[in-house]
Amino acid sequence: MAREARSSGDGVPEVDSGLGSYLRARRAQVTPEDVGLTSSGLRRTPGLRREELAALAGVSIDYYTRLERSKENRPSPAVLDALARALLLDAYGHQHLYDLAARAARCASEAPRTSASREIRHGVLVLLDELRPNPVFVLSRTLDVLNCNPSALRLFAGLEAQPPETRSIARYVFLHPHAPDVLDDWDEQARACVGRLRVLAGADPEAPDLTSLVEELLSKSREFTELWSRYDVKPHAQGIKTFHHPHVGELRLGYESMPLEGTPAQRFVVFYAEPGSVDYDKMVLLDMDRPGERKSNGADHVTA
Repeated sequence: MAREARSSGDGVPEVDSGLGSYLRARRAQVTPEDVGLTSSGLRRTPGLRREELAALAGVSIDYYTRLERSKENRPSPAVLDALARALLLDAYGHQHLYDLAARAARCASEAPRTSASREIRHGVLVLLDELRPNPVFVLSRTLDVLNCNPSALRLFAGLEAQPPETRSIARYVFLHPHAPDVLDDWDEQARACVGRLRVLAGADPEAPDLTSLVEELLSKSREFTELWSRYDVKPHAQGIKTFHHPHVGELRLGYESMPLEGTPAQRFVVFYAEPGSVDYDKMVLLDMDRPGERKSNGADHVTA
């Protein structure tokens, strides 16, 4: 996902560090009425005009234009805070603005990015087996399924039919034909996937693993393209998830997602139900070994 180049109007190409794109996208989502202004005249594009946002943030129109065009890459914390207020950003969006500004200020000659390691510690693999029948995933920073146990693989119905090296929660949500039927909260899942990828894009926009996934989803999913253009970064909230599973019926599970310390942003995701409940019994059914199925310490190991 190479940084976007555009013309400044004087023939000099501009390289967008991500900060300019974020400001443009968020500005387009704030109406004059949202910030107490009176809308007047025909607007060629949605949202606030540059001069309106500059006035709300207390900066000059020239300075704000330079920020959007990536010609100014070192805004002060006070300016970032003022822009966040003017753009009505929540805490997650505010932090993302800071992250993008830090990225923009880095030296342009930084070393090329590499894909994150997909290696999983032995202790984590042991936990995948020990926590059965609870569905457990180990996900990469780009939501690839690095490893999971049997009930996790079957929970997202249809995921097990995909080649191990291509299994991904993001691909499943946006590209699998059954995902909107299986996932009761598909809309929220879709926003959460994009939000997590947007956070990574702010910190490491040219990472090869991120680049290839985003380009694939942009080319194959209209829904992903629409959400990606919004620059939302709010993460998925914890709670109860409902699955409409073709084999065990409706399944309501709690879940927890936690980072694995000492890894390249890997996450450990566990689904659970109260022992003795109907949902717990359905988890057990998902976890049951099937005839002829390969066993590997209880986990479905994916190597890279």
